[in-house]
Amino acid sequence: MSPTLVQPRTKLKPKTQRPKLWKVILLNDDYTPREFVVMVLKAVFRMNESIAYRVMMTAHQKGACVIAVFTKDVADTKAKEATELGKSKGYPLFFATEPEE
Repeated sequence: MSPTLVQPRTKLKPKTQRPKLWKVILLNDDYTPREFVVMVLKAVFRMNESIAYRVMMTAHQKGACVIAVFTKDVADTKAKEATELGKSKGYPLFFATEPEE
């Protein structure tokens, strides 16, 4: 009797790519009160007081500041929510998104 050759079956696992990440950016304006910007950062992005203040001051001094990096849908949702909070109070507060490189 001849020996039986056993070869393992190889299963190919499809490689899933990580989703591209998007930056949420706070754009400076000269009309929205600083305290309101800090409140929005704390409410929407779950920052503590000191980090929210530093982010707000960076945007104030440099014109814009990257707040966080998320998947596209989360970044768009958070940017829209934060911008809408500003609009509801009559402020031109604006958060933008752009792809991370």
